[in-house]
Amino acid sequence: MPETAIISEVAPRDGIQSITGAPVTTEQKIALIRACYEAGLRRMEVGSFVSPKAIPQMAGTEAVLAACKQMPGLEATVLVPNRRGFEAALAHGADRLGFFMSATAGHNKANLNRTREESFAELAALVRDTPKGTLIRFNLSCVFHCPFDGVVPEAEALDWVERIVALDPEMEIALADTTGNASPDQVNRIFRHAIGAWGHRFAFHGHDTYGMGLANVMAAWEAGCRVFDSAAGGIGGCPFAPGATGNVATEDVVWMFRRMGVATGVDWNRLLVAADMAASIPGAVPGGRMRAVPAARQAA
Repeated sequence: MPETAIISEVAPRDGIQSITGAPVTTEQKIALIRACYEAGLRRMEVGSFVSPKAIPQMAGTEAVLAACKQMPGLEATVLVPNRRGFEAALAHGADRLGFFMSATAGHNKANLNRTREESFAELAALVRDTPKGTLIRFNLSCVFHCPFDGVVPEAEALDWVERIVALDPEMEIALADTTGNASPDQVNRIFRHAIGAWGHRFAFHGHDTYGMGLANVMAAWEAGCRVFDSAAGGIGGCPFAPGATGNVATEDVVWMFRRMGVATGVDWNRLLVAADMAASIPGAVPGGRMRAVPAARQAA
C-alpha cells in the first residue's frame, strides 16, 4: 500500500480572510467548498467565529458550516479565537475546533492583541472545557519566522510546543510557517524534534511567500509529518503578517505527492476546477505553479 498524506484544505478560511474590498459571499464560499469536496478533499478549514468587524470575510460562518453538514464525510474545522467563538462553534456543530496563538510576542500582539501568556491561559481553559469526543486542532503561528521578531530561536518555539502538548494527549498540533520565510532545514529539525519527543500528532501549515512552500512541505514530510494544510489556487495570507502572501497551493502539493507515489485521495482534474475557482475569486491573489503547466492540466 502506498504511503498517505492527509491534505487539509484551507482556502475557504485562510485563503479568503485577507481579501479586501467586496465581501466573498456565503454562496461563493459554499461553492468553493463543494468543488473541493468533489475533488476528494475531506478535511477543510471552512470559517472562523471571529467578529466580522475584525475579519469581515468571515461573516456567515454559521451558514457555511450548515452547508458543510450536507456533505457526507467532510470534517469541517472552524477557527476559534476566544470563548465566545468556542461556544458558537460548539453550538453550530463544528467537527473540529481550531484554536490558535503565536509562538512570538510580536505576532501574537498584532493578531490577538494579547501577550502569549494571556492567550495560552485562555486556550488552556478552552481545551479543558472541550466536550469529550470533539476534535481539536491547536495552531501555533510563526513557529519559524515572525514579521515583527525575525527568525524564531528553535528552543523558544519548541518550549511553546511542549507546553501545548501537555494540554491534551490527543489533540493535533499544527506548526505554522505564517510568513513563508522558513527554511527547509529549519522545518525538518523542528518536526524531527517534535515528532521524536511527542509522537505523530503534528501538522504543517506552510505559505509560499518566498517560493519555499513546497520544499518546506517536503522537509516536514521527510521528518515524519503526514498532515498538511494547503489552499486551492495558492490563495491566502495573514492580515496581521505584513508581506505574507498565499498558502502553498493544494494542486502543487498533490502533484508532488502524486509524483512520489504518495496517496492523497484527491481527483486531479476536479482539483484543478476547484483551484481555478479559488484563483478567480475577486480580490484573491493566486499562487502556485501547476495550474500554469499545460502538460499538468492535461494529465488524467
